[in-house]
Amino acid sequence: MAEAIAFDIATELITKLSSRALSQVGLWWNLKHDIDDLTRTVRTIKAVLLDAEEKSVTDNLIKVWLEELKDVLYDADDLLDDFSAESLRKDLMGGNKLTKEVRLFFSSSNQFAYGLRMGGQIKAIKARLTLIGSEANNFGFLVRDRPIETSFMTKKRPQTHSFVPKDKIIGRDDDKASLLKLMLEFESEENVYIIPIVGFGGLGKTALAQFVYNDKMVHDHFELKMWVCVSDVFDVKIIVENIIKSATNRAPDQNLEIDQLQRQLRDIIDGKKYLLDLDDIWNEEREEWISLKELLVGGVKGSRIIVTTRSSRVAKITSKCQPYVLKGLSDDDAWCLFKEIAFEQRYADSTNSAFVEIGRQILERCGGVPLVIRTIASTLFYKETEKEWRSFKNNELVRISQNEGKFLPTLKLSYDHLPSHLKHCFAYCRLYPKDHEINVQTLVQFWIAQGFIKQLNPSQSPEEIGFGYFKNLVDRSFFQEVKNDETWFTTCKMHDLMHDLAESVAGIESCVVDSDKIASKVIENCCGSDDNINNNIIRNI
Repeated sequence: MAEAIAFDIATELITKLSSRALSQVGLWWNLKHDIDDLTRTVRTIKAVLLDAEEKSVTDNLIKVWLEELKDVLYDADDLLDDFSAESLRKDLMGGNKLTKEVRLFFSSSNQFAYGLRMGGQIKAIKARLTLIGSEANNFGFLVRDRPIETSFMTKKRPQTHSFVPKDKIIGRDDDKASLLKLMLEFESEENVYIIPIVGFGGLGKTALAQFVYNDKMVHDHFELKMWVCVSDVFDVKIIVENIIKSATNRAPDQNLEIDQLQRQLRDIIDGKKYLLDLDDIWNEEREEWISLKELLVGGVKGSRIIVTTRSSRVAKITSKCQPYVLKGLSDDDAWCLFKEIAFEQRYADSTNSAFVEIGRQILERCGGVPLVIRTIASTLFYKETEKEWRSFKNNELVRISQNEGKFLPTLKLSYDHLPSHLKHCFAYCRLYPKDHEINVQTLVQFWIAQGFIKQLNPSQSPEEIGFGYFKNLVDRSFFQEVKNDETWFTTCKMHDLMHDLAESVAGIESCVVDSDKIASKVIENCCGSDDNINNNIIRNI
């Protein structure tokens, strides 16, 4: 993992450099000053790695910088391992002090020469790190002391709104009809019925919710409609303020306490059949959701709340009903959307067999995801010749899908919200070929072998914790086509775009798993066959 591993390697290096064992080694070979100097350099670089990780997804220069840094960090880690091995060998040599010193002096690795050599290597690594650290100044990194998912930095996702032109929605008529039944016809025991719409970024959850929100039947059915974009900061006070603003077209008075705001909200919604759309919820803390829900129960029977989210965990804590899981567009609908954008004002090309053939081949790469289809079709709109289209398909499509496409930062929002241990587990799945049916038990064993499983609870086995990790990733829409038997998950697949995201955050240090053989070895990492996992788990080296 080019970015994430760079931070973790730096963290581990600092731990090793600060250990009593290495301190003793420094005294033995008069290297304490060099070791302390190296520690300070690593600490300085580590401070900006979390910001570098976030920015690298859209900046190739930063990605290259991280790769170069990672190489040096690996070399430093190898050097410290060499120190540890030599220290252990020194301790294991028997005899009294004089005998021991004689043996050491006449050993194959003369200790004086060894100390000089190691001192030179430490200085060389420190010089390389200093040079790379000076290059970091060109990127304007911010210092962060905690992972992205635990910070309260606002994500750069644009605020949504409730309006979307009807002609901009393609291929969602059946989805709309299903949701309208739930909203207008379904008899719920609860006065306020909550409908979660779940799917990964780019599928069009917000667009579908807008499509339904603006339907004439919906307009006539509800006395009051409100739309609030929640996004990643779940603050009940702010959400209530925005609900009031949406309902009244006027922001509430400033500096009101939550008790005053909730009275205003109740005055607005109590006794009314209302529709509230809470778009893009990330919060998975049940108590925080309950504190908001308690303020919304005053609507009369037939009131509805639509929740859009990427996480089925959010769906579970917000509603008792089954979530509406949004899928990709059908082949016909995907082609209709692609054609409308790519061939706009070029009707002749839309019927040209050569353009159609290339376009459909490109469309296969889009996975039925509207955001991706729109992004790539918009690019092709500016390419007017068959040669340009063919060149795009053969040379540019992979580059755009992995580095420059607007959809990748959108999907990376989901990745940014993962705890660090799940980031490792997700990025490791890049080792599998695209569209590979992954054996879940095998995958968990790989995670265990890599040291990704943190056994905080002694009563749980590593396998149980690993399956919990997998379920967490499933809940967050990182896997699809999940199959299970009577007891647990058996197999799954990754959407191509999620695979691209894994490759983007993992960098180039991994190799591909082939279910029949070891397909390749890239740089220093390798992995084994699915079929032989229980007997042959090969760790990255």
